[in-house]
Amino acid sequence: MALIPDIKLPKSIASAFWLSRKDARSQQEKVLKKLLSKARFTAFGQQYRFDDILMKQDPVKHFQQWVPVHDYQKIYDEWWIQTLDGVPDVSWPGKIYYYALSSGTSESASKYIPVTKDMLRSNRVNYLRQLLSLISYEKLPRNAVTKGFLMLGGSTDLQKGKAGWYAGDLSGILMKNKPFWFQTFYKPGGRIAAMKDWNQKLSEIVENAREWDIGYIVGVPAWCQMCMEMVIEHYQVKNIHEIWPNLGFFVHGGVAFQPYKKGFEKLLGKPIVYIENYLASEGFIGFKDKQHAKGIRLVLNNNIFMEFVAFDDKNFNSDGKMVDNPVTYLVDEVEEGKEYALLISTNSGAWRYLIGDTIRFVDKKRSEVVITGRTKHFLSLVGEHLSVENMNKAIELVSDELNISIPEFTVVGLPYENFFAHKWYIATNDHVNVDELKQKLDQNLCQLNDDYAVERNSALKEILLEVLPEDSFMEFMKLKGKMGSQHKFPRVLKGKMLEDWNRYLSHANS
Repeated sequence: MALIPDIKLPKSIASAFWLSRKDARSQQEKVLKKLLSKARFTAFGQQYRFDDILMKQDPVKHFQQWVPVHDYQKIYDEWWIQTLDGVPDVSWPGKIYYYALSSGTSESASKYIPVTKDMLRSNRVNYLRQLLSLISYEKLPRNAVTKGFLMLGGSTDLQKGKAGWYAGDLSGILMKNKPFWFQTFYKPGGRIAAMKDWNQKLSEIVENAREWDIGYIVGVPAWCQMCMEMVIEHYQVKNIHEIWPNLGFFVHGGVAFQPYKKGFEKLLGKPIVYIENYLASEGFIGFKDKQHAKGIRLVLNNNIFMEFVAFDDKNFNSDGKMVDNPVTYLVDEVEEGKEYALLISTNSGAWRYLIGDTIRFVDKKRSEVVITGRTKHFLSLVGEHLSVENMNKAIELVSDELNISIPEFTVVGLPYENFFAHKWYIATNDHVNVDELKQKLDQNLCQLNDDYAVERNSALKEILLEVLPEDSFMEFMKLKGKMGSQHKFPRVLKGKMLEDWNRYLSHANS
């Protein structure tokens, strides 16, 4: 069965759906010039002299010199807040009609991130590019290719703002703006997708599951796993393929899949293909374009200009806050194996914007990266520099060694006997020896991270570990109003979220 019809398109159109083979630097320079040209008459473009930048022999250098870096709070306070009152042409031409509400994994109030029609078009192009890339996959489950897409995202019933805009989860916005031809494949359908109550939505999906022929499941791993478990339990079957025999693909992103994989695969009756993308509220940044690729390939020719800031003590403080004038690198200037924070400039009016993710290049020639964590979600109490990537890998290894499923975990740094310790909270419903789990986890972390190994013989005196039922993590998210959709449990707990977690556990244990 063919993946797509054999339609002959003009080269100019067909080329838009493939990743460019031109060198990375020239692709990015072209993107920046296009963004600057489009936004030169906005208030932002006028203040930072986009017209003058475009006239320079080296626009990239002058863009970096004249335009400051921004985190969310800075660009929101100085620019984006105006658009909520309906002011047009602030940092991108026209009015903003959609905002992605994103609180990430922090305890802060929701962020209002502009989503323009231009960005929605760019996202659709990248979705099609990713779909077309499946042609190169080995042992493609062709029976699944033309089947339904079950998309577990936020409600499409968006909240309306006073100036006529709509706000909600990015997945809800994307489904609200889905192309007409996708209606045939899209599940759970408009009525269920509009439901705001996550539990009600899941119940409806379960009730209708047997009527659908699902080939793809798309969403955050934790919620997709929960949905499949509910379907299996409701219909009293051994695995999800007894309900959806043509299920062949799982499309995921936004969180590392390793901690979930063991539990996820227990629900399957046969192997499926895992497709990873890098879709943020601020834009579609990349996707794995080959089945056995080392990492996610950055999309360098579709309206996102990227800069990379070395994630080190020179550019970030101990709380993960970036300095005002960090040293930035372009895609051709980075080093493999080094960790960077990502700055993006986009066709939604983000300019030199710190997205909050940390990445590492694993194949510079192909611009492939892995997401290693968040700038504010890491542990370095005494110089151990423990990243979320280290944590995810250690959990994956210990899950395999002990043959247990650990779908969720979080870590806290705390004082301990005049020194420091890490306390791990691990979710599993499998029987496990806590001391053995702690020992193996510590050993794996020492092998993965030399700094951690050194500090374990110095100021990082102890590893504490508490095993909790899997439901406890989900219940906490429910109490925080973060059930389903794009919400993810934070891998490192700090601040108010940690206070709430401790309060929740004390009530649960009382």
